Amino acid sequence: MDLFSQLDDPQQPSNILHEDGIAHYYGAVLPWQTASAYFTQLLNDIQWQSDELVMFGKHITTSRQVALYGDKGFDYTYSQVRKTAHIWTPLLLEIKHIIEQKTGEHYNACLLNLYHNGSEGMSWHSDNESELKECGAIASLSLGAQRKFSFKHKKTQQTVSLELEHGGLLVMKGQTQQHWLHALPKSTRITQPRINLTFRSIVYP
Repeated sequence: MDLFSQLDDPQQPSNILHEDGIAHYYGAVLPWQTASAYFTQLLNDIQWQSDELVMFGKHITTSRQVALYGDKGFDYTYSQVRKTAHIWTPLLLEIKHIIEQKTGEHYNACLLNLYHNGSEGMSWHSDNESELKECGAIASLSLGAQRKFSFKHKKTQQTVSLELEHGGLLVMKGQTQQHWLHALPKSTRITQPRINLTFRSIVYP
């Protein structure tokens, strides 16, 4: 491991993972009113769809809804679900530009998730699909309800948790997906919806 690759950039927040990965939480990067306006427009304009998959021989339709956008209409597979990307909307391009300016990274795709309330979440997983750029950055922008987000080291089982606020930006990069799982725990206390935009880099065939 290159020691210097683990050192934090002075322009970035500190690394919240103690080993084997890099995760920066920037806090709220958007003014409250801007984040709220983005949330409302995305809620109404994005082509949301539930995931449909087969688990243990049963056909399941998720309550959580998703959408995939990018530079072109590529196919992307995650959690045994295959999606075809829509072309960027003007609003998504505007948000992408802001995130690229904040992170110093470039993204060519965005997977969006709509959680209607705290009864919807995501179990432990890694974003390690073959289509993703190896060790590429994934920038996650949260809009709406504040939610807990957790990391768990695959070997040591160490956990790290934080609260993702309205307009908050979390960036995962380096070896994070190889060594850590992450999850969005469910919570009966959460009654409001949350939209999560995960900007990422796809390697096109």
